[in-house]
Amino acid sequence: MEASPNKPFGPARIAAFVLIAIAISALAYIHFAADHQRVSVPAGAHAGELTLKHCTYATERGNYAADCGTLVVRENRHDPHSRLIALPVTRIRAHSAHPGAPIFRLDGGPGITNMKFANASRFAGNHDVVLVGYRGIDGSSKLACPEVSSALGHSGDFLGQKSLASYSHAFSSCAKRLRASGIDLAGYSLPERVDDLEAARHALGYGRIDLLSESAGTRTAMIYSWRHPSSIERSVMIGVNPPGHFVFNSKTIDRQIGQFSTLCARDAKCHERTADLAATVKDQAAHIPSRWGFLPIKKGNVRIATFFGLTDSTSAAGPIAAPVTFNSWIAASKGDASGLWMQSLLADLVFPKSFVWGDVAAVGMIDADAARRTFAAGPDPSSIIGNPDSDFVWGGGRLPSAWPAKPDDNEYGRVQDSAVPTLMVDGTLDVATPPANATKEVLPHLQNGHQVLLPGLGHTTDFWSYQPAAGSRLINTYLANGKVDKSLYRFRAYDFSPAASQTKVAKIILAVMLGFVALLALSLAWLPWRVHKRGGFGRKSSAALRTLYPFVLGLGGWFTAVLCVLTASLRVPLDDELLAVVSIGVPVGLGIYWAWVRRDWDTRTKTAGLVAALGGAVIGAWLGFGVIDGLFAVLTAIAGAAIGANLIVLVLDVAHDRTARQPVVAAEARQPVLAGTGV
Repeated sequence: MEASPNKPFGPARIAAFVLIAIAISALAYIHFAADHQRVSVPAGAHAGELTLKHCTYATERGNYAADCGTLVVRENRHDPHSRLIALPVTRIRAHSAHPGAPIFRLDGGPGITNMKFANASRFAGNHDVVLVGYRGIDGSSKLACPEVSSALGHSGDFLGQKSLASYSHAFSSCAKRLRASGIDLAGYSLPERVDDLEAARHALGYGRIDLLSESAGTRTAMIYSWRHPSSIERSVMIGVNPPGHFVFNSKTIDRQIGQFSTLCARDAKCHERTADLAATVKDQAAHIPSRWGFLPIKKGNVRIATFFGLTDSTSAAGPIAAPVTFNSWIAASKGDASGLWMQSLLADLVFPKSFVWGDVAAVGMIDADAARRTFAAGPDPSSIIGNPDSDFVWGGGRLPSAWPAKPDDNEYGRVQDSAVPTLMVDGTLDVATPPANATKEVLPHLQNGHQVLLPGLGHTTDFWSYQPAAGSRLINTYLANGKVDKSLYRFRAYDFSPAASQTKVAKIILAVMLGFVALLALSLAWLPWRVHKRGGFGRKSSAALRTLYPFVLGLGGWFTAVLCVLTASLRVPLDDELLAVVSIGVPVGLGIYWAWVRRDWDTRTKTAGLVAALGGAVIGAWLGFGVIDGLFAVLTAIAGAAIGANLIVLVLDVAHDRTARQPVVAAEARQPVLAGTGV
């Protein structure tokens, strides 16, 4: 007797549909969670209006009670008819019943949010900590420039002339598009940002406030102290950036590298590897290899990554800290270019989408005159690594012509006198904001100013991570009574031996990529062979292959595509949507098809299943890739591909079993029921 066809909705299939529904819900939540965080102008609102509600704020010490809301301001205060925009505001509440002056936090950048401050818990014991979103980044109007991200993503080398021209043209195109969409670019300046902070202070009902700023945020703090001095109790600036220094100077960079070189000469292990660190870097910078094995190295990318790598001197900066960066240059001088390839790759992965590029241009224009002077003078041929960050950010000097000027760009082009009590904190090895700039240019203008130099430390990441108790005491004591207390700091000899070098990481990454590529090739050969030999997979093995193994296949497919792009030096971003969707969707679809199909099925069913699995996987990968930005989109694309392919083949199963059961059900209905037998 023939076995009865399967029921269309048995327990296993119901469980599968439930799991798919849960997975789809999780992806949808990730996608729409970001949308809920967007701010908008409330109906009927007026400039200066602030609405708040109770919330919690995540810090390094857990969630703190807070108030979250929206501040409404004019987009351009120079225009009385300007439209309204909204900015997010978060107040982390002080634990003290009688707190001191509230702290307004100003993060750096440009081009990064001002709403993330996990270290707020270090100061919330005796202060409200207030975060006001930066216009153009955090608010209802965002100066997003996908044109710039695309130009960088398709770049052959960030410092190549074609790339710099394309980058600058992208800024021009972005500015035109933003204007056409109704955005008044004249309103996006540091003075306007300062007045946003002042509006928030007034709306919150505060008297005098404290400022806690870092890096580019210190420029905002300076302008605040010049523009509204009576509103500020005290100001702490970490990694001070005076006017004119959004443009870097190659001689200053060389001096900072020279300090590292002196420390290397005193370190036995470092000195053993190189007699003169600065000379080694300079020589290698003039002879950067074009490839590491079969993988190309973009020389301009390496220079830019090196500059950023030298800004922080401790291991807190992870794979781009100064010791790690120098290790790559020393290794290259001995024939191992893997670390330089790693720097080139990191630049490609990180820079295109790390900043809100319109804000970078809008804020940077305050130093446009300094940029014009720097590029008019030309490059310094004797420099160690040149001036890569300025060349990059300013498009080789083209940016001032690509982005429109604003009425107040030149209003604060020089340091002004200030009576606001101010503490400047600078690391002696900081390449991004060298302490000499603050000492020579800012300190003489501070009637009540102090500068603390932290030996062996670099930029702001070092300050927050190195002996945090010491840094907290330094700031809290100064804000409480104006005294400078650095007594908790204990400085150690500089360590040039990174725990994890870029050379090691590069080799591990390449080995992992090649391993997944090999797994993909073996899998796509073994799966059909297994079906041909044994007729198909059992229920448990099929379930595992259709739910867990797609991540192996998806990563294998994507790594294959990435290696092809890198090896051929194709100008395709590694997080390109089409690249990811095809390279992930196809192998995942094939894997799920072979885990589903049976050898004895007819050709029509097999063909329909193959087309359905591939189509579902590709569509699912496309939907999953759009859930989140960055490289994590690869994982959501894999999840989407698995969901799509499984959903389609399950629907095929249900449809097939429904069709197969119809004659059986009809036959059972025609059978006579025998009286008294229950049959």
